Amino acid sequence: MKKILLLLIFWISSASFSQSIRFDGFIQDGEKNPLEMANIMAVNNASKAMDSYGITNDKGKFQLTLKPNTAYTIKISYLGMKSKEIAITTQSENISQTILMDDAGIELEGVEIVREMPVSIKGDTIVYNADSFKSGTERKLEDVLKKLPGVEVNADGEIEVEGKKVSKLMVEGKDFFDGDTKLGVKNIPADAIDKIQVLRNYNEIGALKGLENDQDNVAMNIKLKEGKKNFWFGDMTAGIGVGQLDSRYVINPKLFYYSPKYSINLITNFNNIGELPLTAQDYFKFTGGFRNMMKKGGSNFNISSNDIGISLLRNNRAKEIETQFGATNFAYSPTKNWNLSGFGILSSSKTDLETKSQTTILDSGDQQKRDELTHQKNNLGLFKLSSSYKPNSKLQFDYDILSKITKQDEITDLLRESVVQNVTATESIFTNKKQDPISVNQDLSLYYTQSDKNIFAFEMQHLYQDENPFYNANLQSQPFDLSGYTPGQERNDLNQNRFVKTNKTDAKLDYYYMVTPKSNINITVGNTYSYQNFDSHIFQMLDNGNRNDLNDSKNNNDVNYKFNDAFLGFHYKILTGKFTLTPGVSLHSYTMTNTQSGTDYSQKFTKILPDFFALYQIKKAETLTYNFSLSNDFTDINQLAAGYVLSDYSSLFRGNRTLENATSQVHTLRYFKYNMFNFENIFANATYTKKVDAIKTEAEFTGINQSSVPYNSNLADETLSGMGSYGRSFLKNYKASVNASLNWSKFNNIQNNIGSTTESFSQSYTVKASTNYKNMPNIELGYNALINKYSGSTYITDKPFARLDYYFWDSFSFVSEYEFYHYYSTNKTVDNEYDFLSASLIYQKKDSKWEYKVSATNLLNTTYLNDDSFSQFSTRVSQYTVQPRYIIFSMKYNL
Repeated sequence: MKKILLLLIFWISSASFSQSIRFDGFIQDGEKNPLEMANIMAVNNASKAMDSYGITNDKGKFQLTLKPNTAYTIKISYLGMKSKEIAITTQSENISQTILMDDAGIELEGVEIVREMPVSIKGDTIVYNADSFKSGTERKLEDVLKKLPGVEVNADGEIEVEGKKVSKLMVEGKDFFDGDTKLGVKNIPADAIDKIQVLRNYNEIGALKGLENDQDNVAMNIKLKEGKKNFWFGDMTAGIGVGQLDSRYVINPKLFYYSPKYSINLITNFNNIGELPLTAQDYFKFTGGFRNMMKKGGSNFNISSNDIGISLLRNNRAKEIETQFGATNFAYSPTKNWNLSGFGILSSSKTDLETKSQTTILDSGDQQKRDELTHQKNNLGLFKLSSSYKPNSKLQFDYDILSKITKQDEITDLLRESVVQNVTATESIFTNKKQDPISVNQDLSLYYTQSDKNIFAFEMQHLYQDENPFYNANLQSQPFDLSGYTPGQERNDLNQNRFVKTNKTDAKLDYYYMVTPKSNINITVGNTYSYQNFDSHIFQMLDNGNRNDLNDSKNNNDVNYKFNDAFLGFHYKILTGKFTLTPGVSLHSYTMTNTQSGTDYSQKFTKILPDFFALYQIKKAETLTYNFSLSNDFTDINQLAAGYVLSDYSSLFRGNRTLENATSQVHTLRYFKYNMFNFENIFANATYTKKVDAIKTEAEFTGINQSSVPYNSNLADETLSGMGSYGRSFLKNYKASVNASLNWSKFNNIQNNIGSTTESFSQSYTVKASTNYKNMPNIELGYNALINKYSGSTYITDKPFARLDYYFWDSFSFVSEYEFYHYYSTNKTVDNEYDFLSASLIYQKKDSKWEYKVSATNLLNTTYLNDDSFSQFSTRVSQYTVQPRYIIFSMKYNL
């Protein structure tokens, strides 16, 4: 297959090069100064089609690829100047020409020409004309985005533009599920998309734009075709399995309505073929658009989740997945100054996981091999209501409330083979995990512009979180020696209840004073207050069914924890020449008290924390950025509770109430260059973190069973990470890129009373190239190498991949994707090969609302995939069973 694809791309390239000539030159103003980012296009006089387009570089240079012996109208536009048209007729030789533009006060013609351009730039906004990049095989927004220069979409539905993650997705200026990109890229129909706007240096609060450093903030807005506005649009899909012994189905209606006054989105999906619109992992990282409002404060106090290790999927690959999903999103403007919006998401899934794994303890070399069968039930709910009131240009009042409701159950049946000091033992273990957490997050914001020089911003956020994880482990062996435990049972049935409640309030007032048009002072007064309660209890169920409560104080927790951080911050931002500089400092007063065992333990101190930001604007689309921050990192209640907590059947944890904060210094250097002339995109980033007094783990191993307690290390932890990418387009129809990411970490711990230092080094390299033709097959070829080194062990995954899509006979679309994995360790203890192939054939007559599709997943019927992971005390190699081959016949009706 790879040979065929290579021959195909060679043939396409040869055809393109042999049948084209180059038209290049410079575009200048009346004084012969170069015009950067001027738009130029060539319209074929015979076919009236646009055969080529381009955007000038910083020297005003353009380059178009044209057909020989053809008459063209060349259209040039530049904001603030008169649009221009010139006529040329190509022959067999290349053409060079300098084009001079004339000044104009207001140029409406140029706006119309810009609309026809495949790519145009206006200030901080890049506009892609979607139809210019479509070949006919696209079905969803994701398919269109992958063909745009400078845009990437990963497997988790995250969008990156120019190396920066898109933080908000909008449709017609309205948030799509509060900006969640995954729901958007997987569900918005491709045929509804007219323009894709990339909003750089984005700040959703207009009053604060330019006052803060928004260089890394990117949003995306989807403009709909005229026929999709003020009308319901979408599609309804239903499909059944073909040739399976068991029944397979998919039902997937989607409806959308957009008007200037209101919008409604409805998305549903019912299937048992492994489609997961929203995974549990997506759910827990879903912020609902809430911002990290205290990021400038210098303190990190994050509320950790008390989840009990519910197994997470590798994307949508598991042995069996059945999903029921429904979501709705609305936006409504009761008046010109008042906007309401919100969403509701309900997801229910049943999942079967089958895993084989081997864990090796680093110090002793003891091992445990596990064969696990896990059944999960996940019921997830997300609900949000937002209000934004802006009576005039000087005042804005916002309120948001987000609720998360969860019900999760997991039952695991596993067979463990442990090898301790060359002695092998086998036992069966059953575990049960349940949790029904709930959280409510509220945000209130007020922005007031008193004058051009004085701006005020008040923000307050409250989090209420109630967690109640329950854990049960049933073993043959007795894993731990707990006070009050009854030994000699045929089965050791350990249980633990946990109840954790959190109330956390953040509030801050920012005052901005514009010293000059290019400098401002920012004074911040803020406070973080958190109150938490942690209750836990371990009990044993005896063989006769009686309950043995382990009431010793060591086996129980009843802890209250108060944390308060009052701070005053000062930042000065100045633009001077090509530099933007923002030095800052914050003064903090900390108070912490934890109450347990009838006593209080308190800490109180003050600290000054500096930070610094510098931006060097080398050219209009080339920057070098440096960030430095010194921050205090605080633990929450989970690591302070001194009673035992069951982490799992082989791990016992107790906290340390005397823990102190860690101090982190972080240095980040970032280089970025984007050239619209050839869509060259260069991105590089390096981050170094040094953490002093870090909270580490002291672990005591008895065979493969671990007891651990946290402590403050007097040795520094260090991490160094870097990534870089280079990509560009060639001759309008070709795109290639190369990416690399590196991550090195050094950690210090205590294992069996001996200090140890562990290092890990992970590397990932990817190279790929693709074509984008309208009337020919399009292919993507690539290769990824993943290398993980953990304390003497090295695991490598080689993954070549390919994609073929072809729209033909004005009715048929064929799409196929192939991935080959070679997973092995350098010592050859693991050496596996497996691959995945999927394909779909779609038939839809032109202008018909009906679509017919035959799709196949896992055509090669691969049974498993591999993975490895590393903790500071052990390494783990795993093998996951995946769903077998499915062939689905489906019909879709487009509204």
